Amino acid sequence: MVSQREHMFEVREEFLLDGAPFKIMGGAIHYFRIHPDDWHRTLHNLKALGFNTVETYVPWNAHEPIPQTFDFTGGLDVARFLDTAAELGLWAIVRPSPFICAEWEFGGMPSWLLRDRKMRPRSADPRFLERVASYYDKLMPILVERQVTHGGNIIMMQVENEYGSYCEDKDYLRALRDLMVERGVDVPLCTSDGPWRACLRAGSLIDDDILATGNFGSKAGENFAQLHAFHQEHGKTWPLMCMEFWDGWFAHWGEEPVRRDPRELAESVGEALQKGSVCLYMFRGGTNFGFMNGCSARHTHDLHQVSSYDYDAPLDEAGNPTEKYFALRDMVHRLFPDIEQGVPITQAAISLSNIPLAARVGLFETLNALATPQSSQFPKTMEDLGQSYGYTLYRTSIERDASEPERLRVIDARDRAQVFVDEHLVGTQYQEEIGQDIRAELPAPVARLDVLVENMGRVNYGHKLLADTQRKGIRTGVCVDLHFVTGWDQYCLSFDDISAIDWEAGVHDDAPTFSRYDFSMTTPAPTYVDLTGFGKGVVFVNGTSVGRFWDEGPIMSLYVPEGLLRAGENSIVVFETEGHLEDRISLRSDPAIRPKVICPLERKEDEGA
Repeated sequence: MVSQREHMFEVREEFLLDGAPFKIMGGAIHYFRIHPDDWHRTLHNLKALGFNTVETYVPWNAHEPIPQTFDFTGGLDVARFLDTAAELGLWAIVRPSPFICAEWEFGGMPSWLLRDRKMRPRSADPRFLERVASYYDKLMPILVERQVTHGGNIIMMQVENEYGSYCEDKDYLRALRDLMVERGVDVPLCTSDGPWRACLRAGSLIDDDILATGNFGSKAGENFAQLHAFHQEHGKTWPLMCMEFWDGWFAHWGEEPVRRDPRELAESVGEALQKGSVCLYMFRGGTNFGFMNGCSARHTHDLHQVSSYDYDAPLDEAGNPTEKYFALRDMVHRLFPDIEQGVPITQAAISLSNIPLAARVGLFETLNALATPQSSQFPKTMEDLGQSYGYTLYRTSIERDASEPERLRVIDARDRAQVFVDEHLVGTQYQEEIGQDIRAELPAPVARLDVLVENMGRVNYGHKLLADTQRKGIRTGVCVDLHFVTGWDQYCLSFDDISAIDWEAGVHDDAPTFSRYDFSMTTPAPTYVDLTGFGKGVVFVNGTSVGRFWDEGPIMSLYVPEGLLRAGENSIVVFETEGHLEDRISLRSDPAIRPKVICPLERKEDEGA
């Protein structure tokens, strides 16, 4: 830990740092969405803007991927991230609540919680709180010693996140507070919610003297007035703070990306800063590497989010300043001329065209090298198989009972299912389509039936957080004609390690495929893999997953940080499920994105950050 003298941060009529008024001018940077080699540059650029505070969530599911197995290393080294911020003179707000939303898989909660069907996450259920306590036993010592009261840079922590958009269980909120305090948290605590009364009333602990803050992206006067009225209603004279000032928005598959006018944003943020304290959400969005993108719940339909978390933020996905950055910089200089600003650091990306195909192999051909099957009478969910993310392949045999095409139905599965008979695709279903009839010819008396199910990301916000659709894979079974089929082998394909792929095993058309492209470079630099021409799947760079792609768009590329590349030989592996393959692939110096639209940001109800 970077050694500093102890400080005192207080919530009075103003925020006070060592007794002097302090305006929080912060920006959200999620260490887990940025390669650690990029933390210093990103934090430097926040400081260069003239801001004084970094804010971050802490994703439980990343830090405890398996019960009682914890990871605080590499890109999850939150201690190193906070120490880097301290070295640059930045204060920190940490939001370590079990739930973070953040357009992150399951709102940051581990999917293994779903194995206990008696447990109710995000409540005072003792089974859930026991799990939280065990996690906090590992997390809080890291944070506690980095509080300003211990010579660190953490000035405030959050008890829970946007709980007023979900429930109103005060016993639960108090239990979380107690778990934090019992483990040594002594800096001021807060909650954050939408700024309207219903949200604040349900999700705050204002009567317990826990600071209530608001989240919004425009109309600072109106939204701060609502927050102030709520404070007054409870006899509080607290400072006004917007914990998340949404400066952009996130993207879903198949929808146009949101873009916000830089000057309008700067004016809106300036208005908010003249009335209170602000944290920009996001300052740099980063990337949902691997399978960690979340999902919005819009009524009965799930809208899965893309791997890019660029967010139209002041720093782009690669960490370089955008027009928004410079508009905000000018606003800060105009309103707060005494604040010292610096020069932002940029990093150029590289391009490389027409990298040739080096090898290709089919999933069915190399399946046994990637996973050991688990057998059961009926299909099991992904969670019950001990799997959290990725794909699950379900395999059985079926008999031909009639001369006409057989009627196949996948009953109650999530999120997207591809059905194969003797390794030939006979149907693809997604959401509302799942459960509909698939007619398939059986070429032999006995045929092999494979169902490849993809978990496209769990809901991260709102009323469907505990819906049964959060359990992935096949949840009921598969019917042929009118009867359920039994005798299944299940292959868990989380792709944590793809080194076992047998590139000599062969390939055939009309089936999921791995394609490898090898290239060399003299000096590593960030880049974007162009997936134009491919269908759907996931990409690995030197064995690490950089995210999902889908020709639904709007994002047609995947960001690759410099830290995943090396001088000399490199490889790109594309796992593609639709049969849309290319014999060459290219690297771009900028992302491939479909047309843009302007969209105003108001309060969120059905989805949010």
